[in-house]
Amino acid sequence: MAEAIDIDPPSPRGTKRKGDDSLPLPAPRRIKALAQDVVNKIAAGEIIVAPVHALKELIENAVDAGSTALEVLVKDGGLKLLQITDNGHGIDKEDMPILCERFTTSKLKAFEDLTSIGTYGFRGEALASISHIAHLSVTTRTKESSCAWRAQYADGKLVSSKPGQSAEPKPIAGRPGTQITVEDLFYNVQSRRRAFRSSSEEYAKILDMVGRYAVHCSKVAFSCKKHGDNNSGISVPATATIVDRIRQIHGNTVANELVTINAQNDRWGFECQGCISNANYSAKRTTFLLFINHRSVESAVIKKAIEQTYAMFLPKGGHPFIYLSLDIDPARVDVNVHPTKREVHFLNEDEIIAHVCDEIRDSLGKVDTSRSFMTQSLLSNPKVPFATPMKPTVSGTPMTGDASDRSNSKPAPKSGTKRPYENNLVRTDASARKITSMLQPHLSADGTTNDDEEMEYEYTEKEPSPCKLTSVKELRAEVRDAMHNELTDVISTHTFVGIVDEQKRIAAIQGGVKLFLVDYGMLCNEYFYQVGLTDFGNYGYLRFDPPLPLNDLLEIAMEQERSNAGDAADEVDWEEVVDTVQKQLIGRRGLLQEYFSMDITQQGELCSLPLLMKGYTPSLAKLPQFLLRLGPHVNWETEKECFQTFLRELASFHVPESLPLPPSISISTEQDSGKGKQKIGEEDPDIALRRKKIRRAIEYIIFPACKSRLVATRGLLKGVMEVANLKGLYRVFERC
Repeated sequence: MAEAIDIDPPSPRGTKRKGDDSLPLPAPRRIKALAQDVVNKIAAGEIIVAPVHALKELIENAVDAGSTALEVLVKDGGLKLLQITDNGHGIDKEDMPILCERFTTSKLKAFEDLTSIGTYGFRGEALASISHIAHLSVTTRTKESSCAWRAQYADGKLVSSKPGQSAEPKPIAGRPGTQITVEDLFYNVQSRRRAFRSSSEEYAKILDMVGRYAVHCSKVAFSCKKHGDNNSGISVPATATIVDRIRQIHGNTVANELVTINAQNDRWGFECQGCISNANYSAKRTTFLLFINHRSVESAVIKKAIEQTYAMFLPKGGHPFIYLSLDIDPARVDVNVHPTKREVHFLNEDEIIAHVCDEIRDSLGKVDTSRSFMTQSLLSNPKVPFATPMKPTVSGTPMTGDASDRSNSKPAPKSGTKRPYENNLVRTDASARKITSMLQPHLSADGTTNDDEEMEYEYTEKEPSPCKLTSVKELRAEVRDAMHNELTDVISTHTFVGIVDEQKRIAAIQGGVKLFLVDYGMLCNEYFYQVGLTDFGNYGYLRFDPPLPLNDLLEIAMEQERSNAGDAADEVDWEEVVDTVQKQLIGRRGLLQEYFSMDITQQGELCSLPLLMKGYTPSLAKLPQFLLRLGPHVNWETEKECFQTFLRELASFHVPESLPLPPSISISTEQDSGKGKQKIGEEDPDIALRRKKIRRAIEYIIFPACKSRLVATRGLLKGVMEVANLKGLYRVFERC
């Protein structure tokens, strides 16, 4: 039976089956230029995606025209009618024939002008795009003109309002300024028009856009309403302050909890002003009004960074209100990266964001130290109010009063509400934190902590210089590419629980209702490496007085390596190793001084090391080993590998060292006295002091720093282990 079946032999492996040669091949399609009308409609579809985008362009043109009052009229969400009236300087009659042609503008003459553009509109595409997908009419009057002029436009050209009449602008009565009327938007692009679900949704977007510019544009009055309605959706007078504008648009709840911030930095060439909500306010979603060079834009990176900053102040699920206005040097900003100008790119984005977040954190910290709460009165006198405000108390300041007074107070009456099950308890109070966080390090008279009294800080007038090295920028980009979003969120919103094992360098942190064990040695290594990249060339100095002999330090490291090598120690000429490393470091002292703040004299004396973190001093017992490793473990030949390997060694030097476990405690009882006597094992005083410093530095300096600026990479996943994920975990671990 098998012989009767005609089976084709298998084709040789790796060969390609041929097509049927009998089938005719299709003729190649010729490339043709699109009709100009098609080109214009495609371009219009990129710029005017929805009615709100058309309105944004019209508002920006009106503000550019020096208007002090804008009136917006909307019908059917802007699809049927979208009209904006301003009192600006108007348009000359001679310019009206080319008003709606593409790339006609008064703001650019050469491409180089884009590097210093300071206006909203500049490409001359807004009105041109609108005229290709809607019926457009413009009524305008300048101060010098005796009357207003009205013109109709279609496909970028003047058209007559009625058949048989001239298309030239017609004189009519009108006030100074410009009125632009857009009717039947997307009338000739039915697929786009059918995509809009409801006019109310589009009107809400229009209100949001008008509200953004109404908050930002001071001394400009705004009003927006539906066609036929007497009441305005938005009405802001020109004399209103920023806080009053926020109050009228976003409500009293936000306006009553605003904090003003101001930040600037000449190094990065920016200034920032804004109003942000304090820790007493939280909402279900973030309200983010961002203006860069007075242009309303969106930035997911800035928004996420600010939300992470707020995470330590707001309860879980709470979101802030932010209004920010960034003025950046126009030469550093590329505004021509998005068809609708919704996004812009600018130099030193990470540094500017970090600076703004630091200012927000400082502003919130100052406000959040004093907060008002309501407490129920326990007195039975009916004349006493049911609720009285507590006096604001500063965090960390003990309340006065005798403990006996509090112990004699009667307990509050039990409420009739049903007690929830304990497995559903999740603390979400914004003020929830560990008790130990209230016990800040004791400050001496000069403001320094007792643990670092031997450290004296001096501040110089040296201006930080921006890093322009391509190799360093590539290393920074590699860190961003290796970012693990979920782990970064955990680190940026975590609550420090405590150190579990100082020998294995393990700490416990909590993120949400999850408990994690973290290898803080690995975490610190990555953090200090990223600090080295971020502050490259702008480190502080850790000076030694007197300078340390480089040869003696390398000799100490050599003895340590020789003792650890065991039987293989005799195979290495250790004296030659010390001499080679010493010559290598002295020969490259110029590079070390310029980029890494590591000062080595020609005579071989170590004068300074880079200071990566104020308030934390790495173990100087690791210094000899660090210097010795700079010889064989740093690639001095190529620039990128040199910087990467050196920063890795520098980060390893700054990692807190592993400490032996504390001595065990044994308890014995003396029968003759009848009293228990506790014998505590002795610990070396230097180790005990270092243990105290490391514990304090990890909880109060290193982990808060990681929380604010660490980009958790995928490599850190090996050092993080989830040990609990329970709904019943409290927001903060503590026992009262």
